[in-house]
Amino acid sequence: MSFDLELKGRRALVTGGTKGIGAAVVHSLVGAGVEVVTTARSAPVTAVDHVHYAPADLTTADGCARVAEAVRQRLGGVDIIVHVVGGSSAPAGGYQALSDAVWADEINANLLAAVRLDRALVPAMVAQGSGVVVHVSSIQHRLPLPESTTAYAAAKAALSTYSKSLSKEVTPRGVRVVRVAPGWVETEAAVRLVERVAVEAGTDYEGGRRIIMAGLGGVPLGRPSRPDEVADLITFLVSARASAITGAEYVIDGGTVPTA
Repeated sequence: MSFDLELKGRRALVTGGTKGIGAAVVHSLVGAGVEVVTTARSAPVTAVDHVHYAPADLTTADGCARVAEAVRQRLGGVDIIVHVVGGSSAPAGGYQALSDAVWADEINANLLAAVRLDRALVPAMVAQGSGVVVHVSSIQHRLPLPESTTAYAAAKAALSTYSKSLSKEVTPRGVRVVRVAPGWVETEAAVRLVERVAVEAGTDYEGGRRIIMAGLGGVPLGRPSRPDEVADLITFLVSARASAITGAEYVIDGGTVPTA
């Protein structure tokens, strides 16, 4: 049996595609023959073949509108949307440290960016009778860390619920919607965090890793996931080989979440 993913010639939007998981998704999709528009606050100095950059701040409605228009102009439409952009700048200190402004920032970045872009682009997918939307969530919506991730986790939980509802609405019209929930992924930012933790604890890089894994309650795999591992899962999910998969969430966390 051939395992051709049948992605050659498809058109994709990947948000947050210049670093971390997003960059790995862009690389994986381009390698499978996909034409990609990706977003970042600024375009990289070196261009990549088959990748179009749409600089924008996706925490704003105007930024989302600009990206949607760039997709229409550069690709003429879209077959795949992968919402990777997100993250948290909330302070530590538990719920009392979270002001209204912090909550708004977390919701704009981790929920409303996807909502706004879907609202702009999914109707055309429905009209063509095909498409795939991937919402990258986080195991934090199931395993929040009260000291530092309450707002982020709550926004990701909202994203997961929204994604499930969207799947029920548009799957009968030919558009699949799936969720991918990574655990700790060793992105560039994660490497910097490990290095800082290691210095503070007077240990080496591997010791810093172990400290972070212990803080997560343990990672049975013994290491964080790599961005390319998450990207490979997403590339499969948007392919023809996953054509019966919709409305589901796929956890990729090395076994961190202790329950099924």
